[in-house]
Amino acid sequence: MKNFDKWNEVKKETQNDNVSFGFKNRDIFYIKMGQNIGYEQNGKGDSFVRPVVIFKGFNQDMFFGIPLSSQLKEGKFYYTFSFMKGDNLSTNIALLSQMRLFSSKRLLNKIGVMDKNSFEEMKTKFKKLID
Repeated sequence: MKNFDKWNEVKKETQNDNVSFGFKNRDIFYIKMGQNIGYEQNGKGDSFVRPVVIFKGFNQDMFFGIPLSSQLKEGKFYYTFSFMKGDNLSTNIALLSQMRLFSSKRLLNKIGVMDKNSFEEMKTKFKKLID
């Protein structure tokens, strides 16, 4: 059973946080993704956290982000890439069909950066998906 009440409490705290992070395209952050409905991607744990790659920043307050997963998947809706997460190489799947607008208030901490070539390949695959 989804815990919307717990997420609502986390969401209220997140809204009131005055923490600000600088971010740029290709950055990978843990964010408070939330408890969502249907097939929308959810965060995990008590803070409903999920990694997201910054696809396009609009200003210091908003960005398009693509949620990531460690569950290997193939097909037109997914893009597989690796990045350095601390001292370890981490392989992730960008869930292209789950891209959405996020508030920077959701950002928790930066965990890596997507390399330029992978980012360009992902952008190309996303553009083909929406054509």
